[in-house]
Amino acid sequence: MRIVGIEGTAWAASAALFDTATDEVFIESDPYEPDSGGIHPREAAEHMGDAIPAVVSTVLDHAVETAEDDSPEIDGVAFSRGPGLGPCLRIVGTAARSLAQTLDVPLVGVNHMVAHLEIGRYQSGFDSPVCLNASGANAHLLGYHNGRYRVLGETMDTGVGNAIDKFTRHVGWTHPGGPKVERAAKDGEYHDLPYVVKGMDFSFSGIMSAAKQASDDGVPVEDVCCGLQETIFAMLTEVAERALSLTGTDELVLGGGVGQNARLREMLSEMCEQRGADFYAPEPRFLRDNAGMIAVLGARMLAAGDVLPISDSAVDPNYRPDQVPVTWRDDEESVARDPTAEGEIRGAEATVTFEDDSVVKRRVPKTYRHAELDDKLRKERTRAEARLTSQARREGVPTPVIRDVDPTEGVIVFESVGKSDLAGALTTERCRTVGKHLATIHDAGFVHGDPTTRNVRVDAEKTYLIDFGLGYYTGHVEDHAMDLHVFGQSVEGTAAEPEPLLRAFEEGYASVARDGEEGGGPDEDVLARLRQVEGRGRYQ
Repeated sequence: MRIVGIEGTAWAASAALFDTATDEVFIESDPYEPDSGGIHPREAAEHMGDAIPAVVSTVLDHAVETAEDDSPEIDGVAFSRGPGLGPCLRIVGTAARSLAQTLDVPLVGVNHMVAHLEIGRYQSGFDSPVCLNASGANAHLLGYHNGRYRVLGETMDTGVGNAIDKFTRHVGWTHPGGPKVERAAKDGEYHDLPYVVKGMDFSFSGIMSAAKQASDDGVPVEDVCCGLQETIFAMLTEVAERALSLTGTDELVLGGGVGQNARLREMLSEMCEQRGADFYAPEPRFLRDNAGMIAVLGARMLAAGDVLPISDSAVDPNYRPDQVPVTWRDDEESVARDPTAEGEIRGAEATVTFEDDSVVKRRVPKTYRHAELDDKLRKERTRAEARLTSQARREGVPTPVIRDVDPTEGVIVFESVGKSDLAGALTTERCRTVGKHLATIHDAGFVHGDPTTRNVRVDAEKTYLIDFGLGYYTGHVEDHAMDLHVFGQSVEGTAAEPEPLLRAFEEGYASVARDGEEGGGPDEDVLARLRQVEGRGRYQ
């Protein structure tokens, strides 16, 4: 089978030929390069209109040259249907429809973000990895579960590449900014910047504002660039490790143009090596936007019969990866491993040992992080965990008793509680109880920060909250809603039937809120804000 792929979501006008018999991918690209600032949609579309016919022509010439006769021997045409800039996508869609009709072959509409992930999975040979997408307009953690890619975590504001570009535009550097930051960071010293992780979600707006201000205040740009890289990439690496811990898988794939950064790949590789996981990053030509990944995924979709009638082939600028029915993989596959299997689940932040009736939790140094940043996070999170675990128990929420704390070494000794993680014993009643527990601590003025199904322990009598290391004091409805969002994502990404569990969870939370109308309970606007948070991810 030989498939032509056409890519043009934003800046890269690209076409490719994938031959399944030889596994060879021929790519021709003509990237748009703005004279100043970032990508201008009108200029990008104008470039796409000029460049797409030329790159497609080059690929067709190659197809003829490598065919057994004088025909191109094309079996299908795949194109990037979204997400991306609407004017660019429409040009690509028109070109793909025209080519498919001219060659009288099927048309395949590919989700650009899923293609970023599938090319890594295809080349790595992994079974069902966690996938980190780090691209210009996006930043996602995804895993395949129940027939779709599920979002385990994502940016709550801007994509990682766009965030970096905002800083480089501020200091007067031309697009793209990522390679310039990478070069400058090599000559800089670490500069402390905000570190914002909420479960497996993250935010870049605060760090970008702080980086701009630091530059304006006279901090050497090389130092700011070093701080940017060390902070942003440590955030991405931490949430990737947290996703590995939640799902229990030991495979991680990187995708997206920012994945070309050597420091990010170094961090992810080191993290995976330390926890005994396998890591794979495709070669650079498959990381940046390219038609090769479109052609490779298009071939798999075509083999599964997943094709588009011309009448149904409209592009979708807001096409999220979790909207894509994954027809080309086994429905029984899942990124979520058996949560009850012994010895297969490891924590993301710490090692845990059982000593008699105590649990010793050690926040081990993360060598992938800058030493100054790592030391700060380990101390802050150890203190927060000890303080909030005790306060939650005073509010009536079951938590383990703390027997000893050493923030300097990052060690806490707890009473041993529960028989298993909630992940291995999910029931609607337990999820309802978790909702009540979160409502109670929110009413007390703080959040858990990472309430996943791995951070709840259960036995026949009680449901305990543990691991408050990402928690903090706040009465803001947004922070409370994020707590609920984190729990919901952990259920959605791993449970066989998440809907009744999530309904019970929200009912439990709301039941305390309703009681609070008479006694000062949690703000009843939290569930309404949760709906807004759920719609805030990229391309919602």
